[in-house]
Amino acid sequence: MNDEGLRLEGLKADRDRYVSLAFCWADLLFELDRQFAVLFAAGATSAFFGRSGDALVGTSFRDLVAPADVPMLGQIMRQIAKTGRSQDNVIRMIGPQGNLIWVSLAAYCLDPVQGHFFVGLRRSRPSEKADRLSRPEPGREGLYDSGSFAELAADRLKKIQSAGEQAHVTLLSIPTYKDLADRLTSRDSATLASSVSDFLKANSVGGDSAAKVGDGQFSILHAATTRIETVVGQIEALTRRVDPTGKGAAVESATLTMDAADISEADLSRGLLYALTKFREADGSGLSIADLAANMSSLVEEAVTEVSRFRSVVSQASFYVALQPIIQIHTGDIHHYEALCRFNAKPGESPFKTITFAEETGLIHDFDLAMARKVIEWLGHYPRNNDKVRVAVNVSGFSIGRPAYIDSLMWLLKDNAWTRGKLMFEITESARMSDLQSANNFIQALRSRGYHVCLDDFGAGAASFQYLSVLDVDVVKLDGSAVKNAQRAPKGRAFLSALTELCRRMHVETIAEMVDTEDTLLFCRECGCSYVQGFLFGKPSPDIADFSPLPQGGLFRRGGTRSSL
Repeated sequence: MNDEGLRLEGLKADRDRYVSLAFCWADLLFELDRQFAVLFAAGATSAFFGRSGDALVGTSFRDLVAPADVPMLGQIMRQIAKTGRSQDNVIRMIGPQGNLIWVSLAAYCLDPVQGHFFVGLRRSRPSEKADRLSRPEPGREGLYDSGSFAELAADRLKKIQSAGEQAHVTLLSIPTYKDLADRLTSRDSATLASSVSDFLKANSVGGDSAAKVGDGQFSILHAATTRIETVVGQIEALTRRVDPTGKGAAVESATLTMDAADISEADLSRGLLYALTKFREADGSGLSIADLAANMSSLVEEAVTEVSRFRSVVSQASFYVALQPIIQIHTGDIHHYEALCRFNAKPGESPFKTITFAEETGLIHDFDLAMARKVIEWLGHYPRNNDKVRVAVNVSGFSIGRPAYIDSLMWLLKDNAWTRGKLMFEITESARMSDLQSANNFIQALRSRGYHVCLDDFGAGAASFQYLSVLDVDVVKLDGSAVKNAQRAPKGRAFLSALTELCRRMHVETIAEMVDTEDTLLFCRECGCSYVQGFLFGKPSPDIADFSPLPQGGLFRRGGTRSSL
């Protein structure tokens, strides 16, 4: 090639670089070959890396990226090779002092087969990353909860492995965390929580792929090259630093290796959530984290299989409604029935295990909606002008946090407006409601449409009073164990009476559950409860005729005043 040809080639290269710089709005511009070696670097290279652009030529771009984010870089470059461009990626680079610098990365490739990569970098911040993630933001300590982490990790694992990179999920546990916490001041506890959070995020893919699973229990998505023993040692050092005795606490770890190639992202997410739930529940059960990890892959596979089976049950509505009456405590009148689920494949068996699985794998909102449809179908067998039969359908606290569930339910009610006055809603697993104001908005949306709302499990914990102060409901159901404990405790009668009086003053009626004996019925009546529910009046049945006449109906006096619930 003559001098003119060389000049034109140079101009073409300069043009390409200029176009890429303009496109990428960057502080820095790199040209990389197909192996990610730096061919050209321009911009604020000294400020970012402490080296000139010429000094960076020949360096592997991977070596400039934070080790934890290398798998993500591989996934990004794989995307560029397929589509020609990528933008709005937030990763971390290694600064001149070994510090990590958050950057936004945009890149393109003119020739997906043989062309070079043009990469632009601009200073960013972690919050920009959170803004671009369509996921809940990390919790108070800067770490995701189990559900959000499972979604994030599944998404990244699929993309990273499809790009030929490797990343793993590791579980970390501090078995003696409670003992350590007892030795710390509130300030030291906050310092430890913040330090562990920052350290885990710094070593995670993308700088945010870490979760708090439980007290002293964590999970992290990290590059396969990460030395977990170093991570464990650093966390142990953090515990010694804040412990006034200098003893600190030992940290156990277990790494999960899984091939995500043949699993859908949704199933992988639910499998991970199921595994994380088992990890949390293993605390104090005598099951070591090593034992748990040894079976973790099979747990994920088991979850995927069960998810598929449960989806089939929901889609085919392979379950039926069993009814249990809620009875006015003085008159014995049946005010309404609670709709309980029974599965066709397991007639007579408690659905507790299956429902718990649905909650653990994030499927409960699908089931709650299917159950609402089933109850509406059941109510449809009665004349629409018949208001004598009313049924309460359960809504899990998990579901209330799902916009898709709320939208679908509201459309279902709009299409079946005739259910007003016949259908009620009972919120279960209220402890799972992380945003009480949003939960109250959902409750008021139901009430404004003419549907009464009951709050289940009231009195089972101190948080119940917070719920009652924030959530405006029509009735609360007193937890059965709380009723039994009150019946046994010396001051139990005073406690339960005060509870029902508080509710009465707030114009909220009360249902006492697990009323299985005449003594419990009399106790609840003396304590001022409005309604009762329990095996004393028959076990749940799909046949409403089993409650006419009401079993043990002779225990009530007739002619009392009907409640306005």
